[in-house]
Amino acid sequence: MDSNKLLLVIIAILLPPVAVLLKKGMGKDLLINILLCIFFFVPGLVHALWVVLQE
Repeated sequence: MDSNKLLLVIIAILLPPVAVLLKKGMGKDLLINILLCIFFFVPGLVHALWVVLQE
């Protein structure tokens, strides 16, 4: 795991929407993650980690 990905994982744990924004930019993934974080934090966290760790 390179340092960029490690930094994104740490950001995903602390601020999931920011990590998705940095990885994918503005789009449907960011909107999905914001909605998941508003309703429940844990699904937003899982989604952010999934987005950051996929190739």
